[in-house]
Amino acid sequence: MKRLTLLLRTKTAHYFVRWQTLHWAEYTAELVGTTVNIFVGLSAVVFDFGQGLPMEQLIPNHSIRLLITGLIYSGSGSLFAVSPLGKLSGAHINPSVTLAFWVHGKMHRQDAIGYVIAQFLGSTFGATLLVLVWGKYAGSVYNGMTLPGAGYALWFVFLAEVLMTFLLVISIFLFVSNRRLMCWTPLITWLLVAAMVWLGAPISGTSLNSARSIGPALVTGLWRDQWLYCIAPPLGALLAVAVFRRLSMGKRDILSGKLFHVPHYRSIFKNVSGLNRFLRSHQP
Repeated sequence: MKRLTLLLRTKTAHYFVRWQTLHWAEYTAELVGTTVNIFVGLSAVVFDFGQGLPMEQLIPNHSIRLLITGLIYSGSGSLFAVSPLGKLSGAHINPSVTLAFWVHGKMHRQDAIGYVIAQFLGSTFGATLLVLVWGKYAGSVYNGMTLPGAGYALWFVFLAEVLMTFLLVISIFLFVSNRRLMCWTPLITWLLVAAMVWLGAPISGTSLNSARSIGPALVTGLWRDQWLYCIAPPLGALLAVAVFRRLSMGKRDILSGKLFHVPHYRSIFKNVSGLNRFLRSHQP
């Protein structure tokens, strides 16, 4: 009996210590950032394309409204990256980005898992808030779900998502591996994703992000072709890591796991050489 009690106490203490060593502040920042990004981005979708709202009359050109939507959607993510919470977590707000950093050896497994869980929860919270605020207008655009465009074969939609996610991740890696360019990462991602929404939304809805697709699908209760958005973006991210390694040939590596690196914010990332006075103390 005493041995059992001692064993239980030891295991409880072990799990308590592990629980405490997890980086809850960063996970919370990712959750908040994803929630805000999804709500603001999908609100732009609703406002620009929702039935019964004035944008269709004010700007009849569908392509222009799509570009505006892309600029607002991606802009909210880039603004979060330069916010205090974004500077803390790195503002991945996308499981594909987190997967890429983890596969490339820049994140601890428990942190990658924490980020991804936070991102999926944030997407669900953001989509739920969208429905509560916009009501029937959100419903008129399927609550911002990503769906294959009419007239496009699923294989083509799949390849489009792989390619666009590849371009996003490889661009992030190229910028955060260069000391002169790394501070401009939020800007390039803003412009790049806006262009992808403008050009790619009619084809695939421009997901690039499994959490972004699953959140609205979960709230809507519609799962048609959602498997595509669970597989294609991660595949594009893995392809980007492989190509980056091939291009760098060991001579160039990631300097930070954050989209906007600020030296006086702690970093929980590993094997990075960004100038951060907290770096060593937070890398087991």
